[in-house]
Amino acid sequence: MEFQIGDRVFLKVALWKGIIRFGMKGKLAPRYIGLFEVIARVGSVAYCLRLSTHLEKIHNVFHVSLLRKAEVDHSRVLPPVPIEGNRDQVNQDHGLG
Repeated sequence: MEFQIGDRVFLKVALWKGIIRFGMKGKLAPRYIGLFEVIARVGSVAYCLRLSTHLEKIHNVFHVSLLRKAEVDHSRVLPPVPIEGNRDQVNQDHGLG
């Protein structure tokens, strides 16, 4: 599989289970995170990604086997829905406050 500079990809994190946790753990843990932009090709099988700020301490070059091309169908993307309500009430309902 090959990517072009500017392509958007997902990054496989299933192998990082004991190192970094992304949200939930166990079966509900995400297998891929992203979207990240390919900014350079390194050799024949690795790519340099533009990572988000919360991943800035991770080396940004990954083997092609850890990447998955993001194919977004814009006709299926829903617009964001504003959430209304009292933040304190939401936190109490979910045991966060």
